[in-house]
Amino acid sequence: MGKLDGRVAIITGAGSGIGREHARLFAGEGASVVAADLNEPRSLAEEIEAAGGRAIAVAGDVANSNCAQNFVDSACAAYGSLHVVVNNAGIGPRSLLTEMTEAEWDDQIRVNLKGTFCMVQAALKYWLRENPSTSPVKASVVNTTSGAGLLGNPGTVAYGTAKAGVAAMTAICAMEVAERGIRFNAVAPAARTPMAGEGSGRPVAEYMTPPTDPDVFDPWHPGNISPLVAYLATETCPINGEVFHVRGGVIGHFQGWTIGKALELDRRWTVAELAEQVPALVAEAPDRQDAGGAAYAALRAEMRRERISLNLGD
Repeated sequence: MGKLDGRVAIITGAGSGIGREHARLFAGEGASVVAADLNEPRSLAEEIEAAGGRAIAVAGDVANSNCAQNFVDSACAAYGSLHVVVNNAGIGPRSLLTEMTEAEWDDQIRVNLKGTFCMVQAALKYWLRENPSTSPVKASVVNTTSGAGLLGNPGTVAYGTAKAGVAAMTAICAMEVAERGIRFNAVAPAARTPMAGEGSGRPVAEYMTPPTDPDVFDPWHPGNISPLVAYLATETCPINGEVFHVRGGVIGHFQGWTIGKALELDRRWTVAELAEQVPALVAEAPDRQDAGGAAYAALRAEMRRERISLNLGD
């Protein structure tokens, strides 16, 4: 038996990259999959069906509330219920703040943040309408955030802002509906995908090049992200309100904006006192650039180098 037997899951952004790998693994674990994307991922659904799984393909814009509702309605029409939403759809064009257009900002916020909101709201309305009593729904939402928002990368100000908002949305929604048995978690993946420049020849894409030996583990394969997402979607998973970094064989647990060492007086601070003590307070904190281990820190350094070089025209 699969770990997701009997579960019905909507996976957005399923047409390529990480979303496609999610759909394949979910179906392999027994879930009935609604593969959703801006362009109908029909070939993916056919692939899953040919392998003995259950899947339908649906096209639509996640940031349009009518489309989000249609995804939910399609799941219920095809499979009679809905248990899981994986919000994976996103866009990520690169631009420094000084060069960004207002339209680019709006697009990033619309797809990455509003798109998550639209899907979450449509699913919650269904779950709460279909389960008006206090009995637990046993539903799961897995959102997609990013280290660009949680740790920061140059050239991703709109994308990172949206993805930081997704992490905050995850934590808040988890609080709001926990008593109804609806869990919210998020993953911040690092993988080789079209959004990461796969096949572009860019330095970051070259850094993620797969090994030539098929027997060697590929740490940047997008399929490495899917097992944790599938686990978080299982009916018996107890995890709620958490954010995880996922890369290769690494699963890291983000601990949020944790307050570390504090300065405290029984009166108001003066500016002069703060100028003397705050730098030392900050210096004692762990370096966020080391988060996720050496390989992830090296990747982020490569991304920064590439984006700054592109900005300078090198």
